[in-house]
Amino acid sequence: MKLGIVGLPNVGKSTLFNAITKAGAESANYPFCTIEPNIGTVLVPDERLEVLTKMYDSLKTTYATIEFVDIAGLVKGASKGEGLGNKFLSHIREVDAIVHVVRCFEDKNIVHVEGKIDPLDDIETISLELIFSDVETVNKRLERANKAAKSHDKAALMEVDALNKLKDALENGKPARSVELSDEEKSLLTDLFLLTSKKVIYIANVNEDQLLDVDNDANVNKVKEFASQEGAICIPLCAKLEEELSELDDEDRQALMADYGMTASGLDLLAVKSYELLNLMSYLTAGKTEVRAWTITKGTKAPGAAGKIHSDFERGFIKAEIVSYDDLIACGTYAAARDKGLVRLEGKEYVVQDGDIILFKFNV
Repeated sequence: MKLGIVGLPNVGKSTLFNAITKAGAESANYPFCTIEPNIGTVLVPDERLEVLTKMYDSLKTTYATIEFVDIAGLVKGASKGEGLGNKFLSHIREVDAIVHVVRCFEDKNIVHVEGKIDPLDDIETISLELIFSDVETVNKRLERANKAAKSHDKAALMEVDALNKLKDALENGKPARSVELSDEEKSLLTDLFLLTSKKVIYIANVNEDQLLDVDNDANVNKVKEFASQEGAICIPLCAKLEEELSELDDEDRQALMADYGMTASGLDLLAVKSYELLNLMSYLTAGKTEVRAWTITKGTKAPGAAGKIHSDFERGFIKAEIVSYDDLIACGTYAAARDKGLVRLEGKEYVVQDGDIILFKFNV
């Protein structure tokens, strides 16, 4: 899973990226500090892996991961090339979802590219640039599709209809993700890669003082309300504090989080919410050699899940030996779970559930 971090210049994107990855991406107080995208991979927190590692005395623990891409700050006119906008927009096309950082904090020492703090105006600026870029993409495709439709080809006619739905929405300032398309229409447009078709998590970036009473912060609540209306996710966090937390050991991190009434870091929450946003989950494999989380889309059947490990597992799938994590923990050992009939064999039509611990049986 690859998530692109976007926003106006100087809203805290690179600070957040530094916190996420501890990669030391450059973060400075001037526009276009980030030109080429910085990329870093982080672990998805999952306490189940720690428990299983102790249970099996495993030699290795492998967490699911998320790749974050720190994309340079966009400005008005990005869709027309302003501020190297076209280059930056192309980076967004390559990600699975967007993490949109919105500045909600005041700081006279950090300039705002628009000269004022207005979260909704900032969101609109970015959203419109993505929409303008998508309008251009749709129009180009529509021109080709209209030519093909002159032959009355059924697929071409359907494509024209779908493209016109998208064009109407975009020209009315609505993102492509707001347009309802049939599965067949989506299939025809899989290679369109519209920027506004991607799901979004809004990060309301606050300072430390705001974090202490974040539920009553006017700017944060504006972002929350906007996200709610769009069916998106909003996470308030302080990127500066998250960066500090990322540099501390566990004991000091917990102490600092307690000072701010935090039960989990904003970054852990971001990882979890990213999974939810993209309808993902993890099944687990466990043994002496390794305990590991495998990322799949919710609704994946057993053979498809097996294919995440190796294509041979999917091609030669026979059965899946499964016990749920909760059942295993309640029983204490795999043998005890089997004795109680909680370890079961499932076939090709079984839909894998989050937290299933699976041993695949295959033959190739």
